[in-house]
Amino acid sequence: MNKLNKNLKMSSASIPTIRRLPAYLYLVRRAKDEGLVIISGTVIANELDLEPIQVRKDLASTGIIGKPRVGYQVSDLITAIEEFLNWDKKHDAILVGAGNLGSALLGYKEFSKNGLNFLAAFEADELKIGKKINGIKVMNIDVVHDFIQKENIQIAVLTVRSGIAQEVTDKIIDAGIKTIWNFTKVKIKVPKDVLLLKEDLSSSYAVLSVYS
Repeated sequence: MNKLNKNLKMSSASIPTIRRLPAYLYLVRRAKDEGLVIISGTVIANELDLEPIQVRKDLASTGIIGKPRVGYQVSDLITAIEEFLNWDKKHDAILVGAGNLGSALLGYKEFSKNGLNFLAAFEADELKIGKKINGIKVMNIDVVHDFIQKENIQIAVLTVRSGIAQEVTDKIIDAGIKTIWNFTKVKIKVPKDVLLLKEDLSSSYAVLSVYS
């Protein structure tokens, strides 16, 4: 996708809307598997404990228009959401840090189903280098720069230990990475033209533990 199309998409949908769309897609895919041809915004809203007007507004950002009092064609809605999220395309990525969490992410089937394609994992641990994790080869971190440039990688998933997170980030950005999914505990600094998303598992667990 070119920069203009990216900007147009981001201007048509807020970040909260984008974050809700995968839940809609999962629900509509399930409806298709169950043989449904039409699904209403109200049904989606009830399943996800949302207001119907919010669902219709979110879906409108993808460009699809439902029929009043009828709903959406299931197949058309799946296509609209997948195309909006760019999940109808393949996105080559690397994982840096092949520990327990990194290994689990490499084995998560939903990623490949939605276009995220891990080409390699990178590690400094010599005991892991050369092995395969869920079919993905673990390579020496020393060659990550050349690999990123050779394969034109734009997405990196970061699961390294906190002490080297910024150093590794600087290295992969220098190689050309423009989007980083950060699973470390460190608040990483990146240039303005690099998109950084932080996934804080500890914060989510903290909420669960307090309310359990």
